Parts: sequence; structure tokens; C-alpha cells
Amino acid sequence: MIRSLLVANRAEIARRIVRTCRDLGIATVAVHSDADADAPHAREADAAVRLPGDAPADTYLRGDLLVKAAQAAGADAVHPGYGFLSEHADFARAVRAAGLVWVGPPPEAMEAMASKTRAKEIMRKAGVPLLDPLDPAEVAADDLPVLVKAAAGGGGRGMRVVRELAALPAELDSARAEAASAFGDGEIFVEPYMEGARHVEVQVLADTHGTVWTLGTRDCSLQRRHQKVIEEAPAPGLDEELRRTLAESAANAARAIGYEGAGTVEFLVSHSGRAYFLEMNTRLQVEHPVTEEIHGLDLVALQLRIAEGERLDAEPPAPRGHAVEARLYAEDPARDWRPQTGILHRLEIPGLRVDSGPDGGDVIGVHYDPMLAKVVAVAPTRAEAVRRLAHGLERARIHGPVTNRELLVRALRHPEFEAGRMDTGFLERHLSELTAETSENDEAAPLAALAAALADAARRPATVPGRLGGWRNVPSQPQLRSYRAEPDGTEHEVRYRLTRDGLLAEGFSDVRLLTAEPGRDVAPGRDADPARDADPARYTDPARYTDPARDADPGRDADPARVVLVVAGVRRTFEVTTYGDRRYVDTPQGCHVFTALPRFPDPTARAEPGSLLAPMPGTVVRVAEVAVGDRVEAGQPLLWLEAMKMEHRVTAPAAGVLTALHAAPGRQVEVGALLAVVAVGE
Repeated sequence: MIRSLLVANRAEIARRIVRTCRDLGIATVAVHSDADADAPHAREADAAVRLPGDAPADTYLRGDLLVKAAQAAGADAVHPGYGFLSEHADFARAVRAAGLVWVGPPPEAMEAMASKTRAKEIMRKAGVPLLDPLDPAEVAADDLPVLVKAAAGGGGRGMRVVRELAALPAELDSARAEAASAFGDGEIFVEPYMEGARHVEVQVLADTHGTVWTLGTRDCSLQRRHQKVIEEAPAPGLDEELRRTLAESAANAARAIGYEGAGTVEFLVSHSGRAYFLEMNTRLQVEHPVTEEIHGLDLVALQLRIAEGERLDAEPPAPRGHAVEARLYAEDPARDWRPQTGILHRLEIPGLRVDSGPDGGDVIGVHYDPMLAKVVAVAPTRAEAVRRLAHGLERARIHGPVTNRELLVRALRHPEFEAGRMDTGFLERHLSELTAETSENDEAAPLAALAAALADAARRPATVPGRLGGWRNVPSQPQLRSYRAEPDGTEHEVRYRLTRDGLLAEGFSDVRLLTAEPGRDVAPGRDADPARDADPARYTDPARYTDPARDADPGRDADPARVVLVVAGVRRTFEVTTYGDRRYVDTPQGCHVFTALPRFPDPTARAEPGSLLAPMPGTVVRVAEVAVGDRVEAGQPLLWLEAMKMEHRVTAPAAGVLTALHAAPGRQVEVGALLAVVAVGE
């Protein structure tokens, strides 16, 4: 029996495992880097062990430190979660060699699937359908498009779609470099790229007594940069013969390598309905909640029971209903999926299952994946589940870094997705419409800006006779407030007067003010965490609360207000929360974010024309073969930054001459740091 478990991971999956262990009566031990010292997963476990440093290579990827942490804390088992060392056979062996229970598959099974090239050979012998690889040296124009893939690892790293033969050599070199950097293995391979294919996978669960379950299908076709964004179970639109083929192939794959525990066999499904083996993930998948919801299972609990030697029933529970999951990322889809950092002031998504990593008040840093939470809706039908998820995301209170929330809502409501007609190219194909700014005739943003201005006025103290909370009850000169919408940068100038006859707002013909009043003294969500309320040392003990960034958080004492307007006869409520110069205007139809602009902008805030500034904190991993004085073309890559487990190209904004280059491999840069200057047009 497992009595104490070390969770060799962080964030959402660590919290997920701790939650199940608590239900099962198993004590838990967390590990944390210095950056995660005050993270929720470290607080919620029964004990926590520090891994000195911030970077994954120094902390969560140090198997020796993880084993020592388990031994020091008296744990008798290790659960790897997903990512990091979850699919490293040597780590599994080290855990077992230390006399600890490994909650995962045998190391030999992990090794069999660790290399995608070797995995395909094993699957071919097991009769699992797959695509034939291509010799990179013999790829011809007729073979295009092709997919270049890293043999090791996952998460879209080292993966490139090549549509032009001339681009293949450079993409091969780039994929090798990224794979070697990410996984320590530069092996790559090439295979046909299936345009319009769907990504469909099968959850498998196998005990140590020979029983193998296949738990239906999941569709994970909505992806960005080959990383999943929206998943659902069961996969829609598959006929019974294809479902049977997928289940049989997945079971054969698991048996071929003597699999034990939870794993996932992934397939590409063509337009014609043929399935091809893609890879097998020898761990729990990020998207496992949708399978749990429709089968009524706790897959983490089953992993633990299998590790303890228990038998599975002969057949799994039958599925019921439909579940859809969306991954909420701190990223800006309209700007090349750029990851975002900063304080997550508030995260509230009522009515849905939310598996989150950070809580409101936590800092989103640069060292790890930008996923904030997985949001799951379940319902009797697919249409209802999709509707519930879109509605819940739209009404969520998410205050902090820019997220992909709007893209998720629009994707879920897209006619093709609603009809179940999606493929792995869906987001790339529809990105412009999914991230498009609202029409100039759309009153939603200007109305939200008006609500922000009225809320700002309502917060002002009533220091003048005849004025109530900043409001005059006599005619006055127009009030002027300016706001910049985030992240698109649109500026809104609000002019209004409050007269004896009510509100007069320029640009609005039929708007009436019902109320504008301050709310609570702290931001909603910041004082709603029972665990935090029960721990006064959370904010008073210097040893427990030493993060200067969080000490300086203006949202700690954020100022909310409630504004009610009648617009063309329809009453609308706006909740306006202020953090410093930021205004978050939440409505039932969505959220608008503004920065309050000063009346007299700082003239020194402008950058030199042609300056390339770091779009995020990160590390320079490569610099192109260019030198100061070289002519560069618009869009030409100049350097690559790595941040939050992704590489980002920094390109020339226009044709010109490179007049400065302040980047070198290994250099750490902060957001806004000057990287290079291109003299445009020279």
C-alpha cells in the first residue's frame, strides 16, 4: 500500500494528483523550484522539498534530486505527472532502484516508445496501421507537403511542416537544433504531412495481470504549433468500424510493449476515414479529464491502484454524454501566440470543472509552460457541452496577463467546429477571423470604456458639497477620460456629463445611468480562497511571503465598482475592477481590458524607429548569421528567444540595414530589452 507519494511535477497536474491522494488517504510530498516556492502545489501538499534554482534543467529535470527528495521526506512512491521526466525510463529505474514504487509503466515499455522511429517499427510488427517514413535526402516535389519531426520528446518541439522543397534543408537543421536543445537528442525523421487530417487518440489503461482497457476516443485536432488547445470525448463523427479499428490498434500497441498503467495511443485520421499510428504517450495526458468525465472514473486513482497491484475489472464502465476541454493559456494568439507573464490577479470560472495551476494572486513567470488552467464542460450531448464551455469561458473573471480566452470562445462557436468538421489545420486556417478586432460599429468596447470612466468617477471621495461619490447633481463641463484597449491598442476617449436630467455621453444616443457604486475593498477572488483565509501567515510571515513582485501587487487592494446602464431600453451590468492603471470590465458577454492613459504622456517612452525590443522575458538561444552593416529583408529571422517552453523568432520589421545587434546565445533578456536596430529603407 502506498502511504506517502512524492509528486515529481508542478502546477496543475501536481495539484490534480494531490487532490486524488487526499481522497484516498495518501500523504503527499511536493517539490518546487525557487520560482515556485509559494506556488499552490507546494502549499497544498502535506510536505514540500526545495529544488534549488529556477530553470527546469536545474530542478524538475534533475532525477537525482527528485529521488533524494522522496527519500528525505519519507515517501514510498513517486508519480511523475506529465512532461518533465514522466517518460524517462532512466528516471523510472532510479525510482525503483531506490526502493520506491513507480506510478507509471515499466521502463522497458517507456523505452520502446521513447523514440518515434523505433516505436513505428514495433507498431508495424504489431499490425498497427502507420505512415511510411521518407528519406530526407530523397524527398521530391511530389512528396510535399512533408512533416519534419523530432524522434524524441513531444509538445510540438522540433516539428516543422515543409511545403517548399527549397526550404527543406534549413527546416531540417532548425528542427535538429531545437530537438537537441529541448530533449538532448537531435534525431529527426520525415513523413508525409496529411492535410486536413484529424488528431484522434485512445486512452488505454492496463494492470499488471494482463487486462487492457481502451476508454473510447478523444479528438484533439484543434492545435496551435502542434500543441493541443481544445479536446473532447468521444471524438465526433467516427463510424463504428473506425472506432473498433482504433480501439483494437491501441490495445495491440499496449500489449506489444507489455504496458502497465495509463497511456495514450495517438492516430491521424484521414478524410477517407483511415487511421495511422502517430505515437504513444507513456504517461497520463493533459486532456485526461474529458475521458474521466464521460466514464465516471478517476484515472489518477486507477494509476495508483494499478501501481499497488490491484486488478482492473474485465470491462471498463460504459461512456455517457460528452465532454469538452479548453486549455486556457497566458498567451496572445493575435501576436504569434506570444506567451505572457505577470500577476494573475483573479481566476474565477464558475459552473465548470477547472483544473488550474496558479490561483488569483500568483505570478506567471517565464520558466514554465504558459497554461493557466484546463476548463471542462460535460453534458448529455456534444452541442450542449460545447455551448456550456463557451458560455462559461465568456463569463469567467480572468484578470492578469493576456490569455487565449477570446480565441477559445470564438473557436467553440465557429460553424465548422459546432458541426464537428475540424482538423489539425483549423486554428491556422481560421486564425485571422478568430483573433480579428471587433467592428468599428460595435458598441461593446466603447460602452465598456464608458463604464470604466463612470466607475473611476464613482470611486472619487465626496469632498465637495453637492457631490456624491464624485458625482455632481448640477450641470458641469464634460468629463474626459482616455483608455487604451488591451492588447490591440485601440484608444477610447470618453466624454460625458452628469446633469439633472441624467447622463449625457458623447457618441451614445440612448444610454441611461442607473447606478455606479464602489464594491468591496479588495478585488473579488483575492479573499475568497478558504485555504488562504485560514492561513494568516500567508501574508504576514516574512519567511512564507518574500516575493517582491507580489508585495508590490496593486491588485492586493484592488478597487472594484459596479456600473448599471440602460442601453436602448436594455439594462446591462458592468463590474469594473482596478489594478493600478488597468481596468477590467466584466460583463455577461465577455471582458474588456483597458489601460487608463495619463493626460500628458511621457515623451521619453518612445523607442528609436526600427528598434527590435524583446517581446517577453527569455533566453537568446540562436542568432542568425548576420552582422552589423548587413542588409536584411522584411520578415527575415534575426534571432530566436526561448520562453515558457517555446521558441520565438524575432524578425526584421522591414527591409533595411542592421545598425545594432545586442544579442548573443545564452543571454537572458527582460521584456522591452533592445535586441537589434534596423535602419529602415537604407
